[in-house]
Amino acid sequence: MKAWQVARDWSIEGMELADLPEPAPGPGQIAVRMKTASLNYRDLLTVQGKGGVTRLPLIPFSDGAGEVVAVGESVTRVAVGDRVCPMFFQSWIDGQVSTASRRHALGGTRPGVLQEVIVLDAEGVSRVPSHLSFREAATLPCAGLTAWRALFEEANVKPGDTVLVQGTGGVSIFALQFAKLAGASVIVTSSSDEKLERARALGADHTINYRSVPEWGKAAAEWTGGGVDHVVEVGGKDTFAQSLEAARVGGTILVIGVLTGFSQQIAIPSLFAKNLHVIGLSVGSRRMFEGMTAAIERNGMKPVIDRVFSFDAVPDALRLMQQGGHFGKIVVEFP
Repeated sequence: MKAWQVARDWSIEGMELADLPEPAPGPGQIAVRMKTASLNYRDLLTVQGKGGVTRLPLIPFSDGAGEVVAVGESVTRVAVGDRVCPMFFQSWIDGQVSTASRRHALGGTRPGVLQEVIVLDAEGVSRVPSHLSFREAATLPCAGLTAWRALFEEANVKPGDTVLVQGTGGVSIFALQFAKLAGASVIVTSSSDEKLERARALGADHTINYRSVPEWGKAAAEWTGGGVDHVVEVGGKDTFAQSLEAARVGGTILVIGVLTGFSQQIAIPSLFAKNLHVIGLSVGSRRMFEGMTAAIERNGMKPVIDRVFSFDAVPDALRLMQQGGHFGKIVVEFP
């Protein structure tokens, strides 16, 4: 089978398309023929050697969708022919986050999904909504689930709340869609007026171009008449101060991404003066995933896909992620 590996060095240029033996499932395992994969910023960081992984070669990417083609002894959760997504954290089925639940992550501590056939524990997959294509389903395990957990497992978003999402990447667009399903008002920031128009078409109630309005945190607080209930913080170093400004007293900042860098001095007085809840989170459990997919199916929701690349063009897909020019998700289709 074909598989992409980060092989020569930690870089996009260090990737190569390899021929590997096709694996077979053992007891309690399944084999999934991957149909699609989707990119996350974390995948780019990992390929560049910034993801905490030290060994080469590594099969990267965590997110995808495929079809079960073989099951091992004693497997009953899924059957041959089922359409499934592998879970990002193979070790987090239910319960609170812990060191143990985060131990086995695809495309990191475990080989990722950029292989034509992947063998997984039968507990480490979940069926996908029937109305979604493989392309659409591939976007759910990381970006979709991170947004879902942020809004409903951590922030408890309810009708009438205000949610601010930064930019128009995968997590942010999912957060926009989920918040609107919950009856919340949504503010979207971007440097592109064209992308802000597309966000409005998806239901955004207010948009701010942060290039023309550098003090967008203050502008968001003024629009809400006192501050935003929940801020989905994906920027990191260059955006956190504005998130503090945007949030209302008693509000929540959901720290998900580091698109602009890691290092940031936190304004401690703002935290305690506003009594803010700052929550760091990454992805979620299989139980959360199944709650999310039930809501997606019930509402007929469709993920937003920006571009689809062929399997042999994975480096080009990563370069598009690096440029940050996408709206929604970038997907790779297998042969």
